[in-house]
Amino acid sequence: MSLSFDSARLPNPDLSEEHHTWRDQLRRFIDREITPYVDDWDEQGFLPDELWGKAAQFGLLGLGYPEQYGGTEAGIDQHHVNIVGEELARTSLGGLPSTLLSHGIGLPPVLAFASEDLKAELVPPILAGEKRISLGITEPSGGSDVANLQTTARRDGDYYIVNGSKTFISGGMGADWITTGVRTGGQGGSGVSVLVIPADLPGVSRTPLDKKQGWWCSDTATIYFDNVKVPVGNLLSEEGHGFLVIANNFNGERIAMAVMMEASARVCLEEAVDWARERTTFGKRLADHQVIRHKIAEMKQRINACQTYIQHCTRQMLAGTADFGDIALLKIQCSQTMEFCAREAMQILGGIGYMRGNRVERIYREVRVNAIGGGSEEIMRDLATRQYQL
Repeated sequence: MSLSFDSARLPNPDLSEEHHTWRDQLRRFIDREITPYVDDWDEQGFLPDELWGKAAQFGLLGLGYPEQYGGTEAGIDQHHVNIVGEELARTSLGGLPSTLLSHGIGLPPVLAFASEDLKAELVPPILAGEKRISLGITEPSGGSDVANLQTTARRDGDYYIVNGSKTFISGGMGADWITTGVRTGGQGGSGVSVLVIPADLPGVSRTPLDKKQGWWCSDTATIYFDNVKVPVGNLLSEEGHGFLVIANNFNGERIAMAVMMEASARVCLEEAVDWARERTTFGKRLADHQVIRHKIAEMKQRINACQTYIQHCTRQMLAGTADFGDIALLKIQCSQTMEFCAREAMQILGGIGYMRGNRVERIYREVRVNAIGGGSEEIMRDLATRQYQL
């Protein structure tokens, strides 16, 4: 039996015929509009602008969003979203979803906490691929420590005056709006609020972060705010509720990353198995050497564990019983599995795996950003222990 990306996936009894149909349609779109250009986009360091329109027309950008704003919400669940991550991971272009789908972390706070007028202004053009939005939380002084962010927003009549900076912002150079964590009050989480800041306001400037280890095609930016006047109506929820606004998105972001990391590990397994069958050393196939067979077996063992854990956490999310600690530990499990499988696949491929232009090489250099972004492994462990009151 051939061990392909699909055959390396454990059966999921929760998937319906509609889920399988969505996967088939999405795979055809990706194979037509993305896969042939992966190497070029990776080397050039950015995605073509027309990709947003194509993704919107296909229905990728609006998946799971309210129909009143141009999305497709009816019948969509977490499994549909997981399938998106799995299929995009097949391309090995990890930086693509962080930019093309940056609205996945920038837009949910707007939908959950913005006024109706603000939602009507922002959401339709974003889902149509005409405008973009990013999430601005991480700062030069710190990343995961949201409660201690330093960017300030001082109320002045009908405006907030914003000063500070954000960095490592996915989709930041091309964003039209930035959902931004700011400090409106005293120290700690109770002083944090969230503003949606139009990127074309006077005082907003940005510089690209284009010397990254991985995610080369990802549009990543440092953004500066110099006495930026933001309308009070762009406040999400109320002053001092920013930590709740930001945390509302954590589970979705982390399970999405976990799904892509597990699927990336599967890509590594597939590439390793194909090469082990083809490559001959010392008079026999690589696949006939016991040490290689054991590497492949352990890769599959770890991938199986991730898949089962993902299914468990997905069921929790669908039931409304999502556990922050479980999802934090899932992210660790998947980042470590991705790292292990990328390393072992690189060892099996040998010199050819070290050359740019193959999927394993690309995944290997994108391991670290997954282990850090969305909450580092260390922060995730600490979160889990606090969740379980240790």
